[in-house]
Amino acid sequence: MASLPLEPWHLAPRLAAGALILNSGLDKRDADAEAAAGLHGMASTAYPFLGDQDAPTFTDTLSKAEIALGAALLTPVIPTGLVALGLTAFSGGLLGLYARVPGMRRPRSVRPTQQGLAVAKDVWLLGIGVGLLTETWLARRNRR
Repeated sequence: MASLPLEPWHLAPRLAAGALILNSGLDKRDADAEAAAGLHGMASTAYPFLGDQDAPTFTDTLSKAEIALGAALLTPVIPTGLVALGLTAFSGGLLGLYARVPGMRRPRSVRPTQQGLAVAKDVWLLGIGVGLLTETWLARRNRR
């Protein structure tokens, strides 16, 4: 019998992160013009190269990416190292918003403002991604 490419302790963080990200992607699927403009405006403030894309296309692409990442995290046959890499990249992008968008942090501090709290909380996604990546790397290294 073939074993799944994950350890039992990978399930809880994969389920928690995957469910949250999948839900976020599903919610963005039917975003109205105002919501799409808000998402695009914040993202293009942090990442100016996104300004070339129109808001509905950006939001649709973001929705599909979140759905794909969330579903991958929830699918146990997809190796943990692979989904952890995607989660780490995604959460790093979210924290880039926190670092670059004005009003997210208190002046001269890394502490969040009330507006930035929702994005700052995404640091736990980065922690899950880095933790799973580290564990996968160490397990692979110890098998050699």
